[in-house]
Amino acid sequence: MADKIILRNPDNGLLASAYIGFSWTTLFFGSFPALFRGDFITFVGAFVVYFILALTTYGVLAIIASLIWAFLYNKYHARKLIERGYRIQSGDPQAERARRVWNITE
Repeated sequence: MADKIILRNPDNGLLASAYIGFSWTTLFFGSFPALFRGDFITFVGAFVVYFILALTTYGVLAIIASLIWAFLYNKYHARKLIERGYRIQSGDPQAERARRVWNITE
């Protein structure tokens, strides 16, 4: 199970959730967690890749790609949030682990 980290954008005060660890929702629901997190471009890209892989290999490579993406997506999503200006909220008990896993030096 992934651990939840709260990120805050200091410019506008918006909060966002990011996760550390394996993305079970991505494994089971494919590209839809990206859509629900507001990452529309990643949703479309992953959906197209899964669709093409499923059509060309009878679903075998789509399953393998889904498993690989489940290991990578949470870190990818967190890095995208950090690039948009979000920072780990102070006082978060998982803050140090998040900085280490996401390679953040502040």
